[in-house]
Order: sequence, then structure tokens, then C-alpha cells
Amino acid sequence: QVQLVESGGGLVQAGGSLRLSCAASGRTFSSYAVGWFRQAPGKDRQFVAAIGQSGTRTYYADSVKGRFTISRDSAENTVYLQMNSLKPEDTAVYSCAAVLAFTLTSNEWRYNYWGQGTQVTVSS
Repeated sequence: QVQLVESGGGLVQAGGSLRLSCAASGRTFSSYAVGWFRQAPGKDRQFVAAIGQSGTRTYYADSVKGRFTISRDSAENTVYLQMNSLKPEDTAVYSCAAVLAFTLTSNEWRYNYWGQGTQVTVSS
């Protein structure tokens, strides 16, 4: 069993930065790949980024590539999403999710555990 708690969301101006955290409980968290997803009002959930168990493999949506960086601290059982050069279209609720699999995936249905989400609002 894995429990995930996101933090770090907030209100920021366009061009600014935020760092989201996804803190996990559970001794086997290091066995899980982790993804970040976002959902804007009235829109479908969208894949943002994923990271493998060791932290060396990453995968990004084209819309955030070059602006967002996903990383993980195994000692702290935490995955981070550093978001730079934020745009108003990045406004959404951001959630992290975990999957017990080696392959990185953007398919939300593959993920087994989800956090409650944290709101990110980017003003123009």
C-alpha cells in the first residue's frame, strides 16, 4: 500500500516557478514509478511527467518538455516536479500517482495509487 500527499501548489505569475512535492508513505515506494498528471476545469486529466524507480529514467509531455523537471529523493520518499517558465495554460490541479511497473507510462489507468492533488494557478 502506498499513500501519496502533494504539496507546493499556489498562485504564481506567468514566467514564474513552483516546485511541487509528492511525499509517499510505504516501505516499497522505491519499487514504484511515479507520474505527475494535471486536470484543468472542464478538461480531461493530462499526463505531465514520469520518473522511474532509480530516478535515472524520465518521460515528459511535449507541452512541458524543457520547462518542467521531475526528480526523486529515495531517502525522503519524495518525488518533485520543478516547474519553470509557467504559463496560464499550466493552471490545473496537479496530482501524483504511483505504478508498480518498470515501463514509464502516460496512461493514467495504469497507475494504482493517487494523491489528492494540489492547485496551481498561473496568472497572466
